[in-house]
Amino acid sequence: MTTPDTSVNLWDSPAHALEYLARADSIPHRAEGEAELLEWLPSGPARVLDLGSGDGRLLGLVRLARPEATAIALDFSDTMLERLRTRFGGDAAIRVVPHDLASPLPASLGSFDAVVSSFAIHHLPHPRKRALYEEVFRLIRPRGVFCNLEHVSSATPALHEQFLARLGVGVQDEDPSNKLLDLETQLAWLRDIGFSDVDCHWKWRELALIVGLKSL
Repeated sequence: MTTPDTSVNLWDSPAHALEYLARADSIPHRAEGEAELLEWLPSGPARVLDLGSGDGRLLGLVRLARPEATAIALDFSDTMLERLRTRFGGDAAIRVVPHDLASPLPASLGSFDAVVSSFAIHHLPHPRKRALYEEVFRLIRPRGVFCNLEHVSSATPALHEQFLARLGVGVQDEDPSNKLLDLETQLAWLRDIGFSDVDCHWKWRELALIVGLKSL
């Protein structure tokens, strides 16, 4: 695998965002990972932060599973923000906030019982990934949870090529915005930061659900 150019992020391009949305539902086994994520949400009323919300696919599932929850959806793509406002504009329990995850999370967001994300954080350079995890830990309330359904790196270039082939993507057509990192490093980061019971609770090839809890 070639070393990714950490300066590349195409997600501010409407064409790139729309191309992703056109194939998002066809990602193999995605629904399995989403279903497992929903099982980790707190029961009862909860305040949720969705990092890199996209068109609101994951947050819509969260609202179905926890209709009493309130939420903030973060994204920086104008295309995605328009989709979010259209989807949740009539839902007083959801607030859409423009924000680029490449910058520190605003302190004004408040605290949360759950922070979730779906296939967004892997677009950040590795040092920013870790810094974001630290910021998430500070925002989560005691007994809260962080659930990151993420695109991680394969152990070998051959396995990476096989994963891309399952998506119908050639190596030459891979999204240059991807900055993939191995699962083990990210699990270790969460433990070092202070999350408890950190584990990968679902995985299919390069798709993985990373979960960490915050103790008292």
